[in-house]
Amino acid sequence: MSDDLFENTPASSGDYDSSSIEVLEGLEPVRRRPGMYIGGTDERALHHLVAEVLDNAMDEAVAGHASRIEIRVEGNNTVSIADNGRGIPVDEHPKFPGKSTLEVILSTLHSGGKFSGKAYATSGGLHGVGVSVVNALSSHTRVEVARDRELYAQEFSRGQALGPIEKLGPTPNRRGTTVTFTPDSEIFGDRQFKPARLFKLARSKAYLFAGVEIRWKCAASLASEDVPEEAVFKFPGGLADHLKEQVGTRECVTAEPFTGSQDFPDEQGRVEWAIAWPLYSDGSTSWYCNTVPTPDGGTHEQGLRAALTKGLRAFGELTGTKKSKDITADDVMTGSEIMLSVFIRDPQFQSQTKDRLTSPDAARLVENAVRDHFDHFLSDNMERGKALLGSVMERMDERLRRKQEREIKRKTATNAKKLRLPGKLTDCSGEGGGETELFIVEGDSAGGSAKQARNRKTQAILPIRGKILNVASASADKIRANQEIADLALALGCGMRKDCDPEALRYDRIIIMTDADVDGAHIATLLMTFFFQEMAEIVKRGHLFLAQPPLYRLTAGKESRYARDDAHRAELEETVFKGKKVDVGRFKGLGEMNPQQLRETTMDPQSRSLIRITLPPEHEQRHAVKELVDRLMGRNPEHRFNFIQNRAGEIDRDMIDA
Repeated sequence: MSDDLFENTPASSGDYDSSSIEVLEGLEPVRRRPGMYIGGTDERALHHLVAEVLDNAMDEAVAGHASRIEIRVEGNNTVSIADNGRGIPVDEHPKFPGKSTLEVILSTLHSGGKFSGKAYATSGGLHGVGVSVVNALSSHTRVEVARDRELYAQEFSRGQALGPIEKLGPTPNRRGTTVTFTPDSEIFGDRQFKPARLFKLARSKAYLFAGVEIRWKCAASLASEDVPEEAVFKFPGGLADHLKEQVGTRECVTAEPFTGSQDFPDEQGRVEWAIAWPLYSDGSTSWYCNTVPTPDGGTHEQGLRAALTKGLRAFGELTGTKKSKDITADDVMTGSEIMLSVFIRDPQFQSQTKDRLTSPDAARLVENAVRDHFDHFLSDNMERGKALLGSVMERMDERLRRKQEREIKRKTATNAKKLRLPGKLTDCSGEGGGETELFIVEGDSAGGSAKQARNRKTQAILPIRGKILNVASASADKIRANQEIADLALALGCGMRKDCDPEALRYDRIIIMTDADVDGAHIATLLMTFFFQEMAEIVKRGHLFLAQPPLYRLTAGKESRYARDDAHRAELEETVFKGKKVDVGRFKGLGEMNPQQLRETTMDPQSRSLIRITLPPEHEQRHAVKELVDRLMGRNPEHRFNFIQNRAGEIDRDMIDA
């Protein structure tokens, strides 16, 4: 190698030595990278702060130490959450001389009473970061503890204690913990708590644990027709009460909903469920683990799907309905109102925000617990069982009819000379039992791996060259003339814009599969913009998905795990590989993964994770989405510049360096 390469390196590039390495102490990592801990700094993340503190209070209730929780929302963007539990310990912590245990919990990551399982059998908090993260991201936090008939208090600002813990005097009629906090405007800007959102959160928590009473209070200036100043929530029937309210006066397939609860064997926890099948309206799903919402479902959802599907198939066999063997989980669950809540020890989540449960045992525990009850629900009243089976089979017949129509159209498109498919499309045969999928992949290298990893009967591959045209800033003529878009539209077969016909779509799922890096995210964004603008009905009907390829492969001895991002990697290192020497390999792109790895992590329906891309159902919200897309992807660069300036503090520096 020539020395000129070194001589011509600009001195301004900076030295890289020991002084370049930062060591973040205390809660500084949280303030530098809030996205790793609460998923961002947007409105959802702001309200997640309340959920973290409320989860701690709910853990006290579920453990049997608290019966009452109070949520108070003040007019100055301050929230106070109090429980009548045991109260956070206030004595000096043995590992931190001179500091109270309260201060250690509030100002130290990975501190808490939920690691060993001695203080809590099941809990929503796992990693000891919840309340300390809230403290780090708040301009002011005050914690009051009533314990052993004495009242204590300590105040913090941006994670730092403003002074030592104070003993305020005797309080014979009070017990528990009160946390009052104000989110830091340096982190969240001018975002304010939405009372309606917090009111709904408080109400849902009361449904999830029948033994708790939740009291709601908000400032008069924040009250509205939908949000009272004061309310008390207590629901002895738990999820069954919630379902009754959700269904309202709607007519359902079965007069009685399928509700119940069951303890898991060997004190591994319990499950509660409530399900109804409305006749003429869409339903909804609500998934929870240890009272924490898991909107993306997970392994507990898989267990329920298996129990309901196998139960109906068995009932069909019992009644001599041979076609019931073709029933799928989607046939059973589509359009139904489903609520599922599990309490398990040491649950594993996809991220700190706990959107998806990944505990492997949850699927087996839930399936075994629910299946027996569902069998009785169907067979104890044969007319009820037959009514549900008949309704589900109608949906199954409709699904099979649409699938057959797509197969005919696919064969017609494949065989007809006028409708030849793009040459770079590797189509599926469509002869498998599963639903068909089109993977849109980035480049020939990734396309080659995907072709080897795919299921030839159900999975098609369409490689694209780099970044496709940004349709939000292109003219209609330019869009029509673009070869990449023409190939994509031809492969899908459903037309574009006003001619878009979802029934003509040649695949059940369209999956965008790009590299897990910045360029890959940009390509995925351009593709999502294309579908939003040119094939909105396809998105609205739930046909569009994002694949989640891993960024890292972690190995310790014979055990290997894949991590989607830095946050997931940190979580695995703190849980699965804690205390072990871990070999970390980073995938630079899908083309670097061998077909077996790509199949296992990203393409196999049994082991992969997909993110469904959807549109809000309300017209007003769709309009808001269109405005956002136009601002970020449209022709006016000033809008993008302003957005980047306003959100610059949220950028992950590690991603830029990578």
